[in-house]
Amino acid sequence: MKPVRAFAVFWWDFVVGDDWHLAVAVVAGLALCALLAQARVAAWWATPALVLAGLWVSAHRVAAEARARRRGGGAGG
Repeated sequence: MKPVRAFAVFWWDFVVGDDWHLAVAVVAGLALCALLAQARVAAWWATPALVLAGLWVSAHRVAAEARARRRGGGAGG
């Protein structure tokens, strides 16, 4: 059972990594592109838009956590 668990942990770490929010955004983006393509709507714009939005949200959250740590109110600090 250890090899199965190690395989699952590897893929979880590879796909999710440090930020599960971005992994959820990727899955949502793929679903949105699939729905748009199914409706015969041009879906090329959805992926770059979602990537930019996800990066902005992630950077904003990290900056807010860093500000909180500098003030002494954040976790891990």
